[in-house]
Amino acid sequence: MTEILSQGPIFLVCLAFLLGVVVIIHELGHYWMGRWYGAAVESFSVGFGKPIFETKDKNGTRWRVNWIPLGGFVKFVGESQLPNDVGKVVDGPVGKPYPQLGVGARSLVALAGPAANFILAVLLFAIFFAFRGVETYDVYAYSVAPDYPAEAAGMQPGDVIRSIDGKPIQALSDLIVITSMSSGRALDFDVQRGSESLTLSVTPRREVRENQLGQIVPQGTIGIAPAPVIESVEYRRYGPISALSKGVLETKSTVEHTVYMLGRIVTGKEPLALMSGPIAIGDAGRRIVNQAMGADAVPLTTRLSTLGWSVLQLCALISIGIGFFNLLPLPVLDGGHLVFNAYEFVTGKVMPEKVQEVALMAGLGLLLTMFVFITWGDVLETGLFERPTSE
Repeated sequence: MTEILSQGPIFLVCLAFLLGVVVIIHELGHYWMGRWYGAAVESFSVGFGKPIFETKDKNGTRWRVNWIPLGGFVKFVGESQLPNDVGKVVDGPVGKPYPQLGVGARSLVALAGPAANFILAVLLFAIFFAFRGVETYDVYAYSVAPDYPAEAAGMQPGDVIRSIDGKPIQALSDLIVITSMSSGRALDFDVQRGSESLTLSVTPRREVRENQLGQIVPQGTIGIAPAPVIESVEYRRYGPISALSKGVLETKSTVEHTVYMLGRIVTGKEPLALMSGPIAIGDAGRRIVNQAMGADAVPLTTRLSTLGWSVLQLCALISIGIGFFNLLPLPVLDGGHLVFNAYEFVTGKVMPEKVQEVALMAGLGLLLTMFVFITWGDVLETGLFERPTSE
């Protein structure tokens, strides 16, 4: 606990940087699309609370950096983001009030934020594949723990895992991502045992344990110590076009995993604790810094390079998460605005102000409730309240 508390500055810097980059890109997506259609912008804020810095441009837009680095927003004139915004239009900023934009234009403005996040993720992944490159290799079971699902299914030490449910396993991360999110679900493991090919049905069981970053989380476990087949390791850097294509595929794959995980959470097959919020983001950044910079035997330039590439990947993942979350059809989110726009498109009428107010209030309450639960889960993941073990 003392170590975690003493690293508060690292936590805050990581949180502000990672969320700051992703949120600024998200809100710039909304801003640029809104300005393209001539919308008047009341304010562009990074963070919440009172401003540290504020200035006003020639169009009357207030640009603000606020004290609480947990997000941000762009506010168009006449836009209903919160219940008390409904029906209110301020004077001053140059351009059209938001409600005067057509349904199509407002929908594109709502979509532009998440789209900017996905584009950012594609570009970050493409940079990684082009300049850092990736390793691919076969994965085998170095050891198989007794009384765990892998042993029960007949897996043996030395078995090479070729695929899971038809998805190729070309790195440890492929195995971990699939099994950790599939507790209680039977998975078909195609394994190679010598010259023999076998299909084993393995059902991960949920355990609360440390993940690769040392966070304490519930996750599916099969009970093997996986390791790379050294002779199969291949390293590859991609050209500009292929790196961009690979970035698109990586972003698509991450979205698919996110949809899969959310579906399991909604149906009760996985706990809500698997969702991450600001605390988890800051803690993940802190742990990445510690892992990269704590390897004293490694040259400083190598450690800094490792840190940079790890942060780039984490930033891409956070950007996808923010973009996807904002597309959920909940009032106060971009997806909720799309629902309002769809109603107007179908009926030809703006949704009644009272209905908008009630919907926004309910959506805000739901999001605050989710935030409390997710934040509490994030705090537990940090290990802050873990009891010290006596030796």
